[in-house]
Amino acid sequence: MKAVYCTKLGSHKDLEVREVDKPGSPEAGQVKVELKAHGIQFSDLVRIAGDYQVQPELPFIVGGEGAGIITELGPGVSDFAIGDRVLTQGGCIEQINVAAETLTQIPRGADLHAAASFRNNYATAYYGLQRANLQPGETLLVHGAAGGVGLAAVDIGKLYGARVIGTSSSDEKLAIVGKMGADHLINYSQGFREQVKELTGGLGADVIYDPVGGDTFDESMRCIAPFGRILIVGFTSGRPALAKTNHLLVKDASVIGYNLGNLHRYNPAQGEKNMRTLMDWLSTERIKPYISHKLKLEQVIEAYQLLVDRKVVGKVILT
Repeated sequence: MKAVYCTKLGSHKDLEVREVDKPGSPEAGQVKVELKAHGIQFSDLVRIAGDYQVQPELPFIVGGEGAGIITELGPGVSDFAIGDRVLTQGGCIEQINVAAETLTQIPRGADLHAAASFRNNYATAYYGLQRANLQPGETLLVHGAAGGVGLAAVDIGKLYGARVIGTSSSDEKLAIVGKMGADHLINYSQGFREQVKELTGGLGADVIYDPVGGDTFDESMRCIAPFGRILIVGFTSGRPALAKTNHLLVKDASVIGYNLGNLHRYNPAQGEKNMRTLMDWLSTERIKPYISHKLKLEQVIEAYQLLVDRKVVGKVILT
């Protein structure tokens, strides 16, 4: 079977698609999953470059989320059955033995490819909007709205009943953000502060969802509403920003950093509850993950290049 390995830190162009042995029978508490679809994301590129907060040891299998079908049960597993469709963090590999307790069952009615595409992005967006205490009727400004975590925030923000402003540097991508429900669209290649102020009657945005950082964060600080909250989602610009505390003081504003890994590490019950909610929303089509590209596992380098070139809207998956 095939697996995609990072054998040296640096570029995604050095990834290797290897033929490896299939796993044996699962041990006690484990199940064997045949993965049908794999989601990749920007944070994978950070790991491949060697710049992630917690680095796996070389060589490691790239990717994170995936969706597949259980083909074998290990001793003691009673919560799943052969043929169940599940989400797993197995990475870009065709079969894997994994602890049953780490799996999430995909409900009937949920598309397998959509399930593989949504877990990390939607869990990140949902947790962030919980941390920001987004309220119905508030204005949510989503930067990088056409990216994976950005488009998820637009989708969930509308479900919350917020007024959503989506920003991107591409009119073509913004058209898709609009189809996902954003109320207002801003091409921020020429800035966004004045447009946000105009759309909000001069007050600014109540919650700002920022996976970009750098100059985008700096400008966001100049269009945040009184008592507003800025969510630090990531730094796709390459520069973490520095918050000016005098600006926060004047606006009674908050900067909230959060990490999905910490939620599962320190409050796993809430993490599991969030995932059950998201799966329910997925199966009832209250959220609709957007997949812009589907490629074969052997095209993994091309898939990551699409992320580097910022050609992905929502998600790219490997099948």
